[in-house]
Amino acid sequence: MSNNIRKYKAWSLPNFLKIPQVKTYLSEGEIKAIKTVGSVLPFKVNNYVVEELIDWNNIPNDPIFQLTFPQKEMLSEKHYRSVSEAIDSNMNKREMVELINGIRRELNPHSSSQIENIPLLDGVPLTGIQHKYKETVLFFPSNSQTCHAYCTFCFRWPQFVNLDAVKFAMKETDLLIKYIENNKEVTDLLFTGGDPMIMKTSIFKRYLEPILNNKVGNLQNIRIGTKALGYWPYKFLTDDDADEMIALFEEIIASGYNLTIMAHFNHPNELKTEAVRKAIKRILSTGAQIRTQSPIMKYINDSSEIWEEMWREQVKLGCIPYYMFLARDTGAQSYFAITLSDALEIYQNAYRKVGGLARTVKGPVMSANQGKVQVLGVNEINNEKLFTLRFNQARNPNWVGAPFFSKYNEEAVWLNDLTPAFGAESFFFEKEQLFQNI
Repeated sequence: MSNNIRKYKAWSLPNFLKIPQVKTYLSEGEIKAIKTVGSVLPFKVNNYVVEELIDWNNIPNDPIFQLTFPQKEMLSEKHYRSVSEAIDSNMNKREMVELINGIRRELNPHSSSQIENIPLLDGVPLTGIQHKYKETVLFFPSNSQTCHAYCTFCFRWPQFVNLDAVKFAMKETDLLIKYIENNKEVTDLLFTGGDPMIMKTSIFKRYLEPILNNKVGNLQNIRIGTKALGYWPYKFLTDDDADEMIALFEEIIASGYNLTIMAHFNHPNELKTEAVRKAIKRILSTGAQIRTQSPIMKYINDSSEIWEEMWREQVKLGCIPYYMFLARDTGAQSYFAITLSDALEIYQNAYRKVGGLARTVKGPVMSANQGKVQVLGVNEINNEKLFTLRFNQARNPNWVGAPFFSKYNEEAVWLNDLTPAFGAESFFFEKEQLFQNI
């Protein structure tokens, strides 16, 4: 690849004032907000984001700035004031940790009951694995518990702030292989984190090659969930192990598996650099697919024009638009959340304007405890205005695909804001026993 090698450099709360653009473009109030909110929610940014993605002449409105730098309103006034006053008074470390962790626990770190998805093997919890849907197992390598930069909306933020009760990690793949072999309905394995692409190729191989060598018969698809294309495309271009990673992708495919990179792109600007375009082309050259997904969020991508542009550009680059999610009910959701009705309008307006190759995308979708619930439309039945919804994925596969209805609520931002239609006391899925530890 190119001899123009870019060295990765990251900043977080202790040293972000060393970023030259911060002192040049940010006010004292904005810096104070970063220090305060960044004490509660994780903050990390790198030189690619700072130098190639953010338009520093458009602060604070630049979407990538909003995506990566904490904003004051991401905390409630009460929480912000408490942390700000604690910082100003030089509160001792023990009391500060107690204060901050207390606030974190109020931000719903157990979003969508993730801890309920931990399966058992011979009666032992597999804490580095989640198994929510019968066909798909999520694997959390212990070496992937960070990212090249942190998204301010991230629903896995507790993993980055040492709330150990909701942290997922596993070092060995032996138990994973045995678990997949014991559950013949599993066809898909998703490497996630953090970000698996934070790992050096030599480390990633330690997790992956036992899977390739064991030839687990029921396993067909290997997915890698990553933000690396958006935050550090040099991972696949000029990092010292970039060629080795590309060769590993080729090895996965040569072993008979479908390889899909589940790429997170939140704004069209992430698709415009020379580096990301070259990285996408190089990954696709291995035979891997790239599917794209993002939540819809205020201040970042809350317009149909943005989504239309993003989907068009993704298809042009050879990627497959996959999901438009809604901001999960955790962390800074109150800052980012779009109502279901507004998100639906944005989705439909963008969907109508793109060609069929981009209409692979499903949205807007809530990744809730019960499954992935898509808002299909707003309808009127028997003079009652309703949301029409369906499960795209569900804990109980019998729920998938069947439409159901809720009363229309123009303020609703999440599934628990909805009430059943037609006078029903509860939704059908609330009456059924959810399967666990499948």
